[in-house]
Amino acid sequence: MVRIQMTLVTLGLMISGSSLGAAERNIIFFITDDESPTLGCYGDQVAVTPQIDALAADGTLFRNAFATTASCSASRSVVMSGLHNHKNGQYGHQHHFHKFASFYNVVSLSLPRVLQNAGYRTAQIGKYHVAPEEVYRFETYLKGNGRSTVQMANASRAFLTDGTDPRPFFLYFATNDPHRGGGTDKTSKLVLKPDLFGNKPNGGAYPGIKEVFFDPAQVNIPPFLPDTPETREELAQYYQSCARIDQGLGRLIEILKEADLYDKTMIVFTSDHGMAFSGGKTTVYEGGLQVPFVVRNPYEKKRGVASNAMISHIDITPSLLDFAGGLDAKTNGPKKWIEPNSYWKQRGENLKENRSGGHEFRRYHGKSWVSILGQPDAEHWDTIFASHTFHEIQMYYPMRVVRDKKYKLIWNIAHGLPYPFASDLWKASSWQAQFRKGMDAPYGLKTVGEYIHRSAFELFDMQEDPCETKNLANDPRHRALLAEYQAKLKAFQKQMDDPWIMKWDYE
Repeated sequence: MVRIQMTLVTLGLMISGSSLGAAERNIIFFITDDESPTLGCYGDQVAVTPQIDALAADGTLFRNAFATTASCSASRSVVMSGLHNHKNGQYGHQHHFHKFASFYNVVSLSLPRVLQNAGYRTAQIGKYHVAPEEVYRFETYLKGNGRSTVQMANASRAFLTDGTDPRPFFLYFATNDPHRGGGTDKTSKLVLKPDLFGNKPNGGAYPGIKEVFFDPAQVNIPPFLPDTPETREELAQYYQSCARIDQGLGRLIEILKEADLYDKTMIVFTSDHGMAFSGGKTTVYEGGLQVPFVVRNPYEKKRGVASNAMISHIDITPSLLDFAGGLDAKTNGPKKWIEPNSYWKQRGENLKENRSGGHEFRRYHGKSWVSILGQPDAEHWDTIFASHTFHEIQMYYPMRVVRDKKYKLIWNIAHGLPYPFASDLWKASSWQAQFRKGMDAPYGLKTVGEYIHRSAFELFDMQEDPCETKNLANDPRHRALLAEYQAKLKAFQKQMDDPWIMKWDYE
């Protein structure tokens, strides 16, 4: 009898410390670096993305998902705060001499903080690229090669399957792919060599990765890019980098299934913004702002849904907090909200610098999309807003955007200046090949000169002209329409306390 009781106790201890007793409602947030919706599930027949395609077939794919800004740090601060940059304070790159950062008082709303307060254990692996660290702090920081998502997944395994902690987990999984980097492909026969996009030279492979190589002649050319040998070779490198991402997602799912966690874990897949080509990254055109966005909620009965609802990166933090049960529907903020000044005082931090920019951080700008998962005809936003001020600190070119399903207005506030280039985009062979031909050379559906020198306002009919080729702002027949959208944009800036609102009055 004693032996039977001891066996039952031992079995109970084994179960409690195993995945059989694992917490429900876990979250993996998978964010890539500079990736457009170049995925099979979005209709791209060149892409090799079977894992994300399968995830979409078992979840909800959003066709109209948008970043609020096409710059890495600025975008990630929005993702992790649920606040537009005008309020969170991070207008550009965080690292090195750029030194942009969010306000300290954003700590009350930041994603890892509020999920920890909601009872989650939190971990981050890969690209971080926001500041201050105390504001966006995770409990655990894992180390992984951002170019080998399989290695990153394996490095996350112990955290995901830890049966000693009864709390649900939140893993922020951020790749370096398909960001440009790693030099150029010296084997190219072109004078201007393509960037490697993180791929190893000479056909090399990262640990755990089966590299997929693409024929430049077969790649898809987005309408904002020129169909040239240089563009094709760079896109082939880009597609290879994207294929590496897919394998890491597959390994993560494999780990979850082995531990009986897959049906207890929400997986969100997106990118910080569009691909790193001129016309994409750092712009507020569709190539920069439109992102892939797939959500698999294991508790949602309707799967394989494609939604036309417009969603924004400002929705991510409130949505994940809603899924976790920590979102206050009345305030649209955390249920366990911590007053930021009290937080810093309790920590003994005598912060004399500007902690808030005069803002109160009580509620999110975004709203949860959890309730519309599985509903193909559901709506979310009827209007979204976007902005850009800096990428690298020397790249001053503020832009503000208002967009609905019919029209899109861009205000190029510093339109008198030539458009500034990120250093990696300026030297890209796909750009330089056309730039060297002169201002009249074609670049996508524009000329090089039209790309560099922009009008103060750009107004596009997104239903008739989704590639943003015909600017209606200078057409007298659309004067009333222009005024209507200018008023919407100005009202948004006022609501956001956007300092650039004063430019309406004196420039």
